[in-house]
Amino acid sequence: MRRNRTYRAKSVENVDWKEVVTGRGRQAAHVGVDVGKRAVLAVVRWNRDEFERPWLVKNPDEIREFVRLLVDVKRGRELIVAMEPTGTYGDVLRQALFDAGICVERVSPKVAHDYAEVFDGVPSQFDGKDAAIVAELAALGKSQKWKYEMPSVADQEMAYWVDWMDAQRRQVAMWLGRLEALLARHWPEATQWLRPSSLTLLRILNHYGGPRGLADDSQAVAEVARWGGRYMAIEKTRGLVASARQTVGVRQGQIDVRRMQTYAATALAAHRELAQGKRRLRELARGNAVIQAQACAVGVVTACVLWTHLGDPREYFCAAAYRKAMGMNLTEYSSGEYQGRLHISKRGSAAVRRWMYFAALRWIRHGPGRRWYLRKRARDPEGAKRALVGVMRKLAKGLHYVGTTGEPFQPARLFSGRSSRSAKARNASLTRRS
Repeated sequence: MRRNRTYRAKSVENVDWKEVVTGRGRQAAHVGVDVGKRAVLAVVRWNRDEFERPWLVKNPDEIREFVRLLVDVKRGRELIVAMEPTGTYGDVLRQALFDAGICVERVSPKVAHDYAEVFDGVPSQFDGKDAAIVAELAALGKSQKWKYEMPSVADQEMAYWVDWMDAQRRQVAMWLGRLEALLARHWPEATQWLRPSSLTLLRILNHYGGPRGLADDSQAVAEVARWGGRYMAIEKTRGLVASARQTVGVRQGQIDVRRMQTYAATALAAHRELAQGKRRLRELARGNAVIQAQACAVGVVTACVLWTHLGDPREYFCAAAYRKAMGMNLTEYSSGEYQGRLHISKRGSAAVRRWMYFAALRWIRHGPGRRWYLRKRARDPEGAKRALVGVMRKLAKGLHYVGTTGEPFQPARLFSGRSSRSAKARNASLTRRS
């Protein structure tokens, strides 16, 4: 297939491997693969400007036939299959290629996107062309080995609990949002005494269904104090009960009470599942030295999330690569007179950035992380979010360091940077001395 010809695909059922290899001798072949939900498009690249027409492979119905065809093409020559990491849709093909002994390499989607116009002078992208681009990038050495390895039982279980825990956290957030809206209507004073996320408040709503049931119970103060335990002061308990008796909220009907109870019960159940997932992750992480080292900075649960989605930090050649895998590398769009602002790329798993965000929030509450955050925010009063992202980026570098070296996490070293004004004054002083 020449670049100036159509990318029209033909079914893999109509491909004759003997016709494909005729006149090729032992010439090496690079196969670029574009994986979709229902179909896979493959393009074979021989020499420069020598491509076969795309092969259309139904996913997953014709995967076995496609692999058998590649095995035949591979006889007596080097054959490399290159593909982009496309979530779970390509896992079936990767496993089948590994079982057949065919080498698989990975091409960065960003590199393939940027190469589209270089490939044929047109920036457009579509499946057949994408497969040809992937094949050419692999032939040019712009790909990496991508071995298919079955995760250990411990890693599989950790991935299960990370996914389950994150799903339950989302459920908690969803039901708390709905409960907060209901409280604003029927019991707006409640959130002045307890946060909507308070387990004590959730138990109250689950039991009473609203302020009316709490106000009518003569033992309400004792019951609320029992649920709150040592975290619930008696003044707060009495104030909450009094607010239920004097609320200006909209009166609840029978269905409104049941609705409040159901939402609170569901949120409590998700809380219990979330706590169970965290306990199990702490147990699974006990024998992992990397996770234990990173846990000193961000906690065991967040370290497990990083291990599941990013893998071993020792496999990254530098901290910047590890941070880039989190999607926290800085990018900028500028064109002509337009000067864009720096922002993080947000590539990769959103769950990693979400848990790193929670870790950064904990760090800016106290210690060197808080002082660094306040200094940075003082220089840009409207950049509080950017300052928090800066904390996340610093934590990413520190996590790579402790994960690869095993040394203790030292926040004072990580957040020891001085303000740019201090740096300028220091440089000016050195200049004067010289």
